[in-house]
Amino acid sequence: MSTSSARPPTEPEAGGRGPATGFAVLRSADALSLRFRLRTALVVVVLVGAALSVAVVALGSGEVPLSPGEVIASLVGRGSPIADLVVLDLRLPRVLLALLIGAALGLSGAIFQALTRNPLGSPDVIGFSTGAFTGVLVVTVVFGNGYFLVATGALVGGLATALAVYLLAYRRGVQGFRLIIVGIAVSAVLTSINEWFIIKVDLQAAYAATIWGQGTLNGLDWKQAPAVAALVVLLAAALAACGPRLLLLEMGDDVAGALGVRVERARLTYLALGVALIAVATAAAGPIAFVALAAPQLAQRLTGSAGIALVPSAAMGALLLIVSDWVAQRAFAPTQLPVGVVTVTLGGAYFVWMLARAARTT
Repeated sequence: MSTSSARPPTEPEAGGRGPATGFAVLRSADALSLRFRLRTALVVVVLVGAALSVAVVALGSGEVPLSPGEVIASLVGRGSPIADLVVLDLRLPRVLLALLIGAALGLSGAIFQALTRNPLGSPDVIGFSTGAFTGVLVVTVVFGNGYFLVATGALVGGLATALAVYLLAYRRGVQGFRLIIVGIAVSAVLTSINEWFIIKVDLQAAYAATIWGQGTLNGLDWKQAPAVAALVVLLAAALAACGPRLLLLEMGDDVAGALGVRVERARLTYLALGVALIAVATAAAGPIAFVALAAPQLAQRLTGSAGIALVPSAAMGALLLIVSDWVAQRAFAPTQLPVGVVTVTLGGAYFVWMLARAARTT
């Protein structure tokens, strides 16, 4: 058999790169990818650790102060009867709900910012939170309270708003900037509708709706916690089952389509999951501003990733909300503020910092 056509192992490949050079490039790319994965994992561990640390502090803060050691003893079943009552029965549900709702808000914000490819593409900016609040008000006025009833109203209101925004923004596809502009307009209309509902109800209901409309964890207990936990875990599992399609959509419709993604179907799937997450949070605590907007951006800066990452966004959302709720409880104790007041204040400071940073770089 002739061997005249066989190439020696050291012969360069087409384009002037030999096998050794190509291997070096692949090895360098793999090392870079591994470095970013390790950094992302480290950031997630730090954020989760910080959120749990603040949770322990929050469990020990109040009219009956407890040390971190006493709190941990109660959590592992070795606390005193009084500590167990305070930690497990009175304070733990609120802390768990703050972590779960914060994670849901972070995930929802990450989904919409990735879909719109814009840091302003947050559910509280483009009207989905407002639409969920409208659904809650309608259900509360017509049918009454109850978490699953309120959650259904929030989901229907959020999905109806998302559908309206999607259809109004659709022009041979959906562009992120158009979606944001249409969402802001729809949000303004829904805000007026919400105010009309509040004016029409009796004074006590209007007062409660106004406080709840700021976003608050006051009064939450074990009745809401299992339902919120189950729904957040279920929706997070559904997101995980979708695989990396969100990252491909963030690269652009053309790239995603070329890589085999059914763009509109995938976008609608993520849209429904993002609305469901914001509906769960709104049904439990009202429309909490800023967290869904800032959590993905802060997480992206810490991880140094090119796109929006879901897990770091969820961890950052949990940290932001547990810190904000602890401040809301302790800043003017014994008076407790709605947590939304604190998140809006932090959001204002965040935007001032962003504007100052942008001014220095231009």
